Amino acid sequence: QVQLVESGGGLVQAGESLRLSCAASGSIRRIDDMGWYRQGPGRQRELVAEMADGGTTNYADSVKGRFTISRDNGKNIVYLEMNNLRPDDTAVYYCNARGLRTLSGLFNSWGQGTQVTVSS
Repeated sequence: QVQLVESGGGLVQAGESLRLSCAASGSIRRIDDMGWYRQGPGRQRELVAEMADGGTTNYADSVKGRFTISRDNGKNIVYLEMNNLRPDDTAVYYCNARGLRTLSGLFNSWGQGTQVTVSS
């Protein structure tokens, strides 16, 4: 089993910043991709940002220039620095990790989600 635990959500005003963290633990041999998704009210879950093991990143157009994803590969932690937050960033943010288990097989695990609310 691979577990992901997120932290750092909360309530902020428009223009402010938040930093999300997600730590992966369990039967992990290698993590290939770590990323963040979000699901706003009445909307489908969407990719926010992801980072491959080698450092390649991918961002949703709506967050480019405002959000930054980073990883601490030694600690299996992924961060999401969110600046200049807007009300339409309000959502539950989910951490995702994909890779190889210790013994065998691939994993694709999700965190429990952390609420981010941005007031205008």
